[in-house]
Amino acid sequence: MQTILAVDDSTTMRSLVSFALRDAGFAVVEAIDGRDALAKLALKRVDLIVTDLNMPNLDGIGLIREVRTRGNHRFTPILMLTTESNPARKAAGQAAGATGWVVKPFDPAQLLKVIRRVLP
Repeated sequence: MQTILAVDDSTTMRSLVSFALRDAGFAVVEAIDGRDALAKLALKRVDLIVTDLNMPNLDGIGLIREVRTRGNHRFTPILMLTTESNPARKAAGQAAGATGWVVKPFDPAQLLKVIRRVLP
């Protein structure tokens, strides 16, 4: 079973993402922000990361930059799931190493389609 790390400071959004992923047969690890995500990545290997952009402590772009410096997750696909649709922010996410970008509110079927496209 493939494992996905869902990172979002909103409990509601984390629950929605986790439910959709578990319903599709994925194992899910949840994190409340980028720092929490890094702590969980130190303990568990995941196949994909879905992260919000705007979070306290360490935002999504900071998380992506940090993940891309770590050997064990350097090539893990990372999807940004955010309300942010600004092209400059998308470019910053791509420059940091994001694999893809999904705008909230999201359609679970569309999210799963993108996930299946980028999963190894």
